[in-house]
Amino acid sequence: MGSQDHRVERRLAAIFAADVAGYSRLMGLDEVRTLRILTAHREIMDRLIAEHGGRIANTAGDSILAEFPSAVDAVQCAIAVQGALAVANLDISENRRVRFRIGVHVGDVMVRGGDLLGDGVNTAARLEGLADPGGICISEATYGYVRKTLPLAFTDLGLQKVKNIEEPVRAYAVKATLPAANGMAETKPLTLPDRPSITVLPFTNMSPDPEQEFFADGMTEDIITGLSRLRWLFVIARNSTFTYKGKAVDVRQVARELGVRYVLEGSVRASGKRIRVTGQLIDAETSKHIWAEKYDRQLDDVFAVQDEITENVVAAIEPQLYARESVRLAGQPPETISTWGLVVRAIDLVSHLGQRHNEEARALLERAVSSEPTYARAQAILSWAVWWAAWNYWLPDESHGFGQAKRHAKDALALDPSEPWARMVFGLCLSSEGEHERALRELEEALRINPSFALAHSIYGWALARAGRFDDAVVQTGTALRLSPTDSFLSFYEFLHGFALLARHRFEDALPLLRKSIVAFPEFATHYALLISCCGHLGLLEEAQALLEHRNTLGPPLTVSLNRSQLRRYATGAVIAEGLSKAGVPET
Repeated sequence: MGSQDHRVERRLAAIFAADVAGYSRLMGLDEVRTLRILTAHREIMDRLIAEHGGRIANTAGDSILAEFPSAVDAVQCAIAVQGALAVANLDISENRRVRFRIGVHVGDVMVRGGDLLGDGVNTAARLEGLADPGGICISEATYGYVRKTLPLAFTDLGLQKVKNIEEPVRAYAVKATLPAANGMAETKPLTLPDRPSITVLPFTNMSPDPEQEFFADGMTEDIITGLSRLRWLFVIARNSTFTYKGKAVDVRQVARELGVRYVLEGSVRASGKRIRVTGQLIDAETSKHIWAEKYDRQLDDVFAVQDEITENVVAAIEPQLYARESVRLAGQPPETISTWGLVVRAIDLVSHLGQRHNEEARALLERAVSSEPTYARAQAILSWAVWWAAWNYWLPDESHGFGQAKRHAKDALALDPSEPWARMVFGLCLSSEGEHERALRELEEALRINPSFALAHSIYGWALARAGRFDDAVVQTGTALRLSPTDSFLSFYEFLHGFALLARHRFEDALPLLRKSIVAFPEFATHYALLISCCGHLGLLEEAQALLEHRNTLGPPLTVSLNRSQLRRYATGAVIAEGLSKAGVPET
């Protein structure tokens, strides 16, 4: 132990420092209640730090110190934390609210035994002291990294002489468009649906070989798919489920966070040509185990085991309805476990927003298609991966990419007409081409096959808005948020919900969602156009002009006529163009 603990490593890091404003006063008012609120706030902060790639290094009392791989990650995390904590404070009286101040600095740190030390840490801590309660203060070094990358406004606080730092520090207050309390009032505890509801926690890999992880993930994935095909059952989407992977969780807390009655958990151990699978179903309301089973099978029987677990779970939840329902997990199973493994790994990768994950997923899916051209699921997931890459301008030819995505979707449907991912992508491509009625039929079929498909609900709402059915669009994009409240694609869902609200002329409701979308997608010009339009409708002209200035660094200057031309096929074009004109965007 000893020598390793004393080894010191030096590195450059983005340092995030936070503490509670007026902590001593709050403790003096009510120590027990303050500690309870602080614990709840810390859980939120810890989760967001992890989600943004950070590592918590030091904690003491009300103070938190974390490091991030980049300044952008650290500042985005700070914005997300302050927005989430503002919501958490809504039900707390003004004088009892726990408000953190956050400082961010990029500098040299020393790492010893996991702790962060050195002048870089001290600077971040002093910047935190300069921040307003609920605010963020960054150093000049941090500002240099984020000023052109993140669409934020900053106030130059000038050179600040701070304790224990020899040279004055130039500081900037971040004027982020954080979600206002009234704009986030919709974030509240989730109520139980009026039908049986369940989440399937990621099955634990009990094998000594971490390479067998895909068996556990695949088991979870396919059971979710099987349960989701039952229209009477409310099933949380896989992207929200997988946020709990690798964490020790309290099933009651998970059920509260996701708004469900039942939780299924289990494990998988693969060894040689055999697997052992365990599963247990818990009623989170009473914490009682309803069903549990263990399966020892040959590896080739993995798909049969998935069917059996799903059938038993459904029978335990709703036996009288199960008698009228049939369960088929993945439609057409592949001939080999190896192909299935490639697709399972790819599904995990496409659940992330980033380019590197997408590229890895496409490579795996192309291998799967080449190995087994008749496996519809591989073609279907590849169609989505290619569409997402084209949408984000990651392909050399965007138009060719959309065409390729459509071809993969059609190929998948030729192999298996009940493949929901393929229906969704095919419908999305038709919607983009202005074939609204055909698009809606395809998307409705995707949701008939899998009523709990959160991404398909969101895209169906998008297509409905383009077709002029604005009220229906808002319902569908809102349904996606309820089905997958902690989704890795949450920012995309929120963007599309904001888009639908904007189309419905619900500008105040759309505003906080569209503001969040440009933080999540800081280089995506389309999101700026919608937010600028929304600001125009609300008379927020100063904000609109600042956004327009940043937007025009991302591509050809935005004009009303350009936007009108791009949206000529869609019923949403008029309201967006009107907002752009009101915001002062030039006509040509």
